[in-house]
Order: sequence, then structure tokens, then C-alpha cells
Amino acid sequence: MAYVPQIKIPATYMRGGTSKGVFFNLTDLPKVAQTPGAARDALLLRVIGSPDPFGKQTDGMGGATSSTSKTVIVSKSDKEDHDVNYLFGQVAIDKAFVDWSGNCGNLTAAVGSFAISNGLVDPSRIPENGIATVRIWQENISKTIIAQVPMANGNVQETGDFELDGVTFPAAEVEVQFLNPSADGEAMFPTGNLIDDLEVPGVGTFKATMISSGIPTIFINAEDINYTGTELQEAINNDDKALAMFETIRAYGAVRMGLIDDIAEAAQRQHTPKVAFVSGAAAYTSSSGKQIAASDIDLSVRALSMGKLHHAMMGTAAVAIGAAAAVPGTLVNLAAGGGERDAVRFGHPSGTLRVGAQANQTNGEWAVSKAIMSRSARVLMEGWVRIPGDCF
Repeated sequence: MAYVPQIKIPATYMRGGTSKGVFFNLTDLPKVAQTPGAARDALLLRVIGSPDPFGKQTDGMGGATSSTSKTVIVSKSDKEDHDVNYLFGQVAIDKAFVDWSGNCGNLTAAVGSFAISNGLVDPSRIPENGIATVRIWQENISKTIIAQVPMANGNVQETGDFELDGVTFPAAEVEVQFLNPSADGEAMFPTGNLIDDLEVPGVGTFKATMISSGIPTIFINAEDINYTGTELQEAINNDDKALAMFETIRAYGAVRMGLIDDIAEAAQRQHTPKVAFVSGAAAYTSSSGKQIAASDIDLSVRALSMGKLHHAMMGTAAVAIGAAAAVPGTLVNLAAGGGERDAVRFGHPSGTLRVGAQANQTNGEWAVSKAIMSRSARVLMEGWVRIPGDCF
């Protein structure tokens, strides 16, 4: 029996923040996969190695976690005053499903350097040395993101001394600015309230701040679900009952936020919304053994991604944390001590992260004009990925 041989597709494997993903230039994809649809999804699934009933993604580029099961497609922008378009696909590990419903804030940090290195940014906008400002149109959420990419001798500078908790080695700092991170035409707080009573049948009723900024996120108090807020991954991810509880909270919160009409739809929207739990500042030991003092942080936050507690913090969820912290009276703000603030440093399983946000209120409606954080990015491998030619 004859089999169709493998094909090879130009690709770059990159770390951005605390995530890794396979990056593609849109025009390098096979013609049928250059537009959204089943063929594109099938191609990306095969690249990553999903669906994998063993949960390992051994036969693909995925790393068997939500942070390492990611794909990015970049192209020259068709939007005025933007350099590139950036499309993010979160690939499920055990299902044949690519979720296009949200952004990846961590991989955003790598988009600018990928774009420059692949000739997608006008050379006249790139300094020989200094900082290149890359204007990114985030297609999943229709938002503008600005990446400040360091340059040295005409090339992207990736090495440096910037340390990011959750990443083993230092690298060059990349400042990322998320402009107007709430969804256009939608309220930053979809329910109209800073705090709601979220009823979750079979689980309980919880105080919740539900926000759409960066990525739709449901914040609850750690103590209300019998946690301290200083937990590490093994405390949650090895507990099937806890994971089921969080998924139920997420489903009912998604309905309350107007993201879905029925909880059954949550299974087809795994990437959003996120669920996070917060607590006041407290000392703990991070996953690397680093001692985090209560004085090092304003609050602790733990967040789940694709059904598991994240090893650090999703970049878009960090935007949601910064936005919520900037609004007096939210659960995040109260956990941080309340009052007005334009930046917050929070503890996560791998360490700490600082995020700034500028919030204002007009006619009773809150909005965030900008959220800023620093990440780093690095090319891990470049060349081609190979997949069977008949898999898509």
C-alpha cells in the first residue's frame, strides 16, 4: 500500500514569556491552510501532535501542557498603522480542537522579534541599535498591541539579564503594551457589577469579579473554595474533584458573562474564560524553591488554563489582574489592599510578576486604556516542521 509522503513547512519554535509555540509566516503555509477552516485546524493539530489519548504529544511539537501546546500565525498587516497581524491557536492536547477564542499574552512577546527576523516589518522602522517598536494587530480579539523589541547590530537581541519567574534563564527584556484591552463595544465588567454572587449548582455560591480585559476572567476568593492562594500545581492538578469544580465554575461564569448561552457550550470554548483565585499577600515557596516573602507582593493569584493550574501566569490573565487591581472594589483590588493603584505585583506558582494598568471611569463605566508588562522571548529552533501530506 502506498502512503503519501511527509511535507515540510517553514516554521520557528519560540519561547515567549512562560509559553512555547510553533510560529508560522502565513504565506509559508500550504494554500488551503492560509484561510481559517478545517484544513488549517487539522494541519496545526498534526504539527503539535494532537489529539493524543496518552496526553504526551510525543508525535508532535507540543509539550503536553497548555503552555506548550500553542501555535502562532503572523502576516504583514492589512490594518492602517500596524506592522503585522498575529493570530493565536490554542491546541487541545487530548481532543481534535483548536481554540481561536482568545490571545496568548506570553507568546505576544515573541511576535515582534519573529516579525522582524522574517522580514515582515518595514526595514525603515527598524533601528540598527536600540528599540524597534512593532505595532501588532491581534486578530483573535481585534486589539492593538505594541512590542518594544531590542536590536543590536541590525539583529533582534535575545540575550540579556532580564529575569522572568517561570523561565530558567535570563534573556533580553521585551516590554509589551496592550492598548484598550477590553472588548470593543462591550463592558469591562459584563454583568455591570464589580462583584457578583455567582451561583454554581452543585458547588456553591461565590463572590466573583468577572472581567473582560486582556482575556475574559472569573476571579474568586481563595478562602471561599478552601484554598490559601499559595498553592502550587500539584495541589490542584492531581485532584480530579478540584479540577471538575473549577471547570463547573468556569462554565457557569461563562454563561453569566454572556460568552455562551448554555453551560454545555463551555467544552467548545476551553481557552476562555479563565478562572483564577486570589488572596492577600502571604509568604510561600515557589515551584523552583525560591522564597517569596509577603512583603515582595501585593497579593497572590492562581489561575487555570485549559483545565489545569498554570505553572506561572498567562500573559493575558496578567492583564486582567492588572485591570481588575486598578479598579477600587473588585476582589483583586481588595485582595491587594484596596484603594487606587496603577500597578500591582502578584505572586504566582513560579514567583512574582508586576503589571501596570491605567483605568478610568466615564459615565459610570470603567475602562482600561493600557496595560503594560515585561516579558522575554527567544528562538529555540528554526527550519521546517514535517507532517504527513494527507493529514489536512
